[in-house]
Amino acid sequence: MTAEKSAAAQILSSRIGATFRGIVTGASDKGTWVRISHPTTEGRVVRGEDGLDVGDRVTVKLLRTDIDHGFIDFAAAR
Repeated sequence: MTAEKSAAAQILSSRIGATFRGIVTGASDKGTWVRISHPTTEGRVVRGEDGLDVGDRVTVKLLRTDIDHGFIDFAAAR
C-alpha cells in the first residue's frame, strides 16, 4: 500500500454512492481495475465486472473505501 492510495481512499470516503466516469485499466482473473479522474485514482470493480475489458469506458459507483489499506471498491453502473 502506498500513501497515495490511502490519500485517495480518504478523499473519496465522503463520496460513497457517487458515480464516476472511468476507463478499465486492467482485467484478469485477479480482478478488474478502473481509473477515474477528479480525483485521479484507480480502484477495483467488485460488482458488475463481467464483460469489461481493458480500454472500455464505464460508469462506476463508489461502494466503499478502506483508508488503512488504500482500497477503493466500485460497482459497474450499466
